Amino acid sequence: MTATGRAGKLRVERRLLTARHGAELLDRKQRILADELERLHLKAARTEQVWLAAARDAESWLARAAALDGREMIASAAPLTPADVRVEWGGAMGVTYPEDAQCEIPVAAPAGASSALTYAATAARAALAAAVRQAAAERAVRLVAADLTATRTRLRAVQKRWVPRLESELDTIRRQLQEQELQENLRLRWAADAVAGSGAAARASSPRGRVESR
Repeated sequence: MTATGRAGKLRVERRLLTARHGAELLDRKQRILADELERLHLKAARTEQVWLAAARDAESWLARAAALDGREMIASAAPLTPADVRVEWGGAMGVTYPEDAQCEIPVAAPAGASSALTYAATAARAALAAAVRQAAAERAVRLVAADLTATRTRLRAVQKRWVPRLESELDTIRRQLQEQELQENLRLRWAADAVAGSGAAARASSPRGRVESR
């Protein structure tokens, strides 16, 4: 083996070890993210059901309030300050996503309005809170799904391209080094045979060798 050959072999072996370790980490990450994505899908489905039910309830009460109080009374019942949304963040395997969201909605008491408008305002607040939670759940699904797709893409690249290429490169280096070692062994054997042959010829040509031969 030559020094360059040994160095190249060690360098490729280290890179191959790194690639295989990276593939193991990516595989572990994709399995964890897949489990987390399933959980988030179930959560998003539940929050969607709550939001749709709240939206239907709010729409129903709004129609009743519009019939009893009119659009102007409904507009006057709107709060003067906007709602405040607070997002609770979570994460898994380096991916940050909304875990939950809370919505604080100011209450405006509709003066002189019917009870239908009061119920409509309450239903609207509930629908908005449910919509905020649904939006957070959907955003979490999208973020984790995107990272899972990217992780699977990287894993396939490592498993299908990087590792096979390094394995092929390592096999080529090993064959070259084996050929070099075989050639060196043959040269050493030829040199030894040549030395042995020269020594035998020298002994045969010496006077003592000729006497002994008689």
